[in-house]
Amino acid sequence: METGETPLERIRLDLAYDGTGFTGWARQPGLRTVQGVLEDALATVFRRQGDPPRLVVAGRTDVGVHATGQVAHVDLTPEQFAHLANAGQLAKRVNGIAGLSSDVRVRRAAIAPPGFDARFGALWRRYEYRIADHPDAQDPRRRSHTLWHPAPLDEQAMHDAAQSLLGLHDFAAFCRPREGATTIRTLQAFEWSRDADGVLVARLQADAFCHSMVRALVGACVGAASEARAILDAAVRTSAFKVMPAKGLTLVEVGYPPDAELAARAEQTRGKRSLPDRAPID
Repeated sequence: METGETPLERIRLDLAYDGTGFTGWARQPGLRTVQGVLEDALATVFRRQGDPPRLVVAGRTDVGVHATGQVAHVDLTPEQFAHLANAGQLAKRVNGIAGLSSDVRVRRAAIAPPGFDARFGALWRRYEYRIADHPDAQDPRRRSHTLWHPAPLDEQAMHDAAQSLLGLHDFAAFCRPREGATTIRTLQAFEWSRDADGVLVARLQADAFCHSMVRALVGACVGAASEARAILDAAVRTSAFKVMPAKGLTLVEVGYPPDAELAARAEQTRGKRSLPDRAPID
């Protein structure tokens, strides 16, 4: 903050949403997005307190992707913060505008600790992907967040493929390219198992995921398990597998360091990523 700037109060928001009716997270003109709906609600809450605040999110989910553990932050001016009885009231006000049956919910609102940044302060993001590959597991009540697959899948082969992809790598083969963006990531966990209903669940955790990376990794396990490691090493896009549909994917948790380490983590994350013994990649 520059000298003379008005101090802002940063609020952490924990969010959940059903991504079915949204065109992804990021605000887009003329389209219904999670950010757009929430920022419109914030504009209503603070309609008499100056410019509406904007959200910074831990991970911008794609079209149709769900979340139970999304995290964002918002900076309020002193006038805006004074308009609330406390930070927790912000969740109640936004949820009241959205309505009880809304497909987006603020689960918690609290004053953020010093140095907190929802995006750059995160240590990891954790996702789950659900596949019902047997008729007994294909529950119509859960069809909006579980992919139905027409034939049984080999859980062990998929799990072995997932394990072969762990670590720090260039995941270019599993990412949609974006100009100026790196595809180097650390995949910290990736495993497959079945839940009590027989649904196959992939659980993935990384320091960050690039565009379409999770659904591509899942697709490789489903359609090209024996080739997954070779595809990773080739580091180029391939037609050997299909990127899986968004409906089966949910962001379930974002992890942060202890409060005393938040500022340092945010500064570190803003730096360039590189593989060992290679030049940094923007």
